[in-house]
Amino acid sequence: MSRPFWVAFCAYLLPTFPLGYFWHLVVFGEEYHNLHMYRDDVIVPMGISSMIIQALFYAWAYPRLFSATAGDWKTGALRFGLVFFALAWSFTALPVAAKYKMASVQDFMVLETSFNLLQYAVVSPLIALAYRKVSR
Repeated sequence: MSRPFWVAFCAYLLPTFPLGYFWHLVVFGEEYHNLHMYRDDVIVPMGISSMIIQALFYAWAYPRLFSATAGDWKTGALRFGLVFFALAWSFTALPVAAKYKMASVQDFMVLETSFNLLQYAVVSPLIALAYRKVSR
């Protein structure tokens, strides 16, 4: 694996864990608790494992799907963010709201959509920058 691969891996994993932890368990912890759908004793290693799998996939997929040229990294970041925000949202928000009992589907959708938007707004440019080929 190349250096950009591991930088992209870290560009996803390092911000995603604290964002997810503080969003779901601290900042909006009470709101999620009031939805009555999550366990009281979250299993953090399972969440980290999920993030590691995602980071490996994104680091592998980025250079295969998006431009890595120096002048085009912003477009690549935007496209990555749009594609993988939509995919993540379709995995984390829609089916959960459809299948799980919760106090408010609307509140859940607002929280999860907002989290996904924030997450991909942060990680997309970082991953794009990891693969940016600097012109000399």
